[in-house]
Amino acid sequence: MRKSNPFDTENVRQLANLLAETDLTEIEVQKGDLRVRVVRNVALPVAAFQAAATVPAVAAPEGSSAPSSSPPAPQNDGRKENTVTSPMVGTAYRRPAPEARPFVEIGSAVKEGERILLIEAMKTFNEITAPRSGTVSEILVEDGQPVEFGEPLMVIE
Repeated sequence: MRKSNPFDTENVRQLANLLAETDLTEIEVQKGDLRVRVVRNVALPVAAFQAAATVPAVAAPEGSSAPSSSPPAPQNDGRKENTVTSPMVGTAYRRPAPEARPFVEIGSAVKEGERILLIEAMKTFNEITAPRSGTVSEILVEDGQPVEFGEPLMVIE
């Protein structure tokens, strides 16, 4: 006698397709005692996170009704390549637990790949690591602060 499958595989396929069609990396659904969690591992290079920046709208030159056809010159405040930005929407945590010390402080020396923050998204804690070795010169988020994709988190000189 065959045991019946406790969940609908078509439902799992639909959840997997939903992950593929969106920027989600994880989805979990529950119906009664049955809970299905589908996770997609996405390994993007750190440079891709830093390249995600919003481009401001181009204002029309004074006395003209048409917008300029050339994009504005990028503003280089000297921090852009040293700024670690958020790879996702979530809540930033500077420490691994409420009673623990922060991962880094201003002036901390960090090595490339060292954990510097956590971002919690959909009940999953994602490690944010230093993209380069250096010294933390600015921390731009508070512990427990909501962050958006591409938002500056800290500067490593």
